[in-house]
Amino acid sequence: MTDVTGVPDVLHTLFRSDQGGHEQVVLCQDRASGLKAVIALHSTALGPALGGTRFYPYATEEEAVADALNLSRGMSYKNAMAGLDHGGGKAVIIGDSAKIEGRQRTELLLAYGRCVDSLGGRYVTACDVGTYVADMDVVARATRWATGRSPENGGAGDSSVLTAFGVFQGMRASAQHLWGDPTLRGRKVGVAGVGKVGHHLVEHLLQDGAEVVITDVREESVRRILDKHPGRVTAAADTDALIRTEGLDVYAPCALGGALNDDSVTALTATVVCGAANNQLAHPGVEKDLADHGILYAPDYVVNAGGVIQVADELHGFDFDRCKAKAAKIFDTTLAIFARAKDDGIPPAAAADRIAEQRMADARVR
Repeated sequence: MTDVTGVPDVLHTLFRSDQGGHEQVVLCQDRASGLKAVIALHSTALGPALGGTRFYPYATEEEAVADALNLSRGMSYKNAMAGLDHGGGKAVIIGDSAKIEGRQRTELLLAYGRCVDSLGGRYVTACDVGTYVADMDVVARATRWATGRSPENGGAGDSSVLTAFGVFQGMRASAQHLWGDPTLRGRKVGVAGVGKVGHHLVEHLLQDGAEVVITDVREESVRRILDKHPGRVTAAADTDALIRTEGLDVYAPCALGGALNDDSVTALTATVVCGAANNQLAHPGVEKDLADHGILYAPDYVVNAGGVIQVADELHGFDFDRCKAKAAKIFDTTLAIFARAKDDGIPPAAAADRIAEQRMADARVR
């Protein structure tokens, strides 16, 4: 399970001090199916590590390891802030998900499932970029530690509904903190990325009375929403045009990570950033830049936790109403972060990190 090329470079990545002190990293390979995968367990202090499986054509094994390390660390913080009894883990499969189909995909996923199973429940997997509900159904044939399955196979299905609901709760909390009223009514909200999660978020915003501006690299995704809500939603040419939109109150990055960088923060007209995308801060220090520009940032891993709340519930017999009630608490959690940030004189992202780290530290000494 460890025969990969470039092992010295990979080990260098594993032991870099800035990667956050992971408990365990497993390199998986199955020659028959072509599987090459990395499973990273950042922390199991709160319980079994939980996080999705990303299926992506990384250029090198070192790049794949680095992504798994970064993503798994983020899951520790996300799960801690969501109040889940789970640590953080993440897996990446090296390959082009769009090109591996049929029997080859099935055999590869079964091999991956056996790798997950070999960890004896220390890691619970789910969907991520490049993997889908149908894939988790296959993985679950080889291990009981697969969530994000279809309802027909004992799972909860698509988690994007509760992810969007949680982001909306974070946005309501931002409105409460900044404007004294937990509603987006009359506010102009820009949503960048209206795919699986973003289009559900648009529905919540419209129901709440917001003015919505959207953009997406896929024209069909934009057209679907414009056709469904004629006259109620407008479209920006691209993300750069969206963030510069006059009168924008809230910017919701719901596509790729790294949306908040030196250039975008300077150009942003909104006073709130709250979206579904993971890893929105392009580099350390951006959270301070946002605060210095008077922009309230709702930490991404806090507000987009609705999906992980859903898949975690599968382990106990999925109940949508129970999950929605847990996701609704993202409102209170976000408000608590803003209060902690104000008290400590730090950006909300740093406040969220402190709260999550304290919960993990407390768990370790029990």
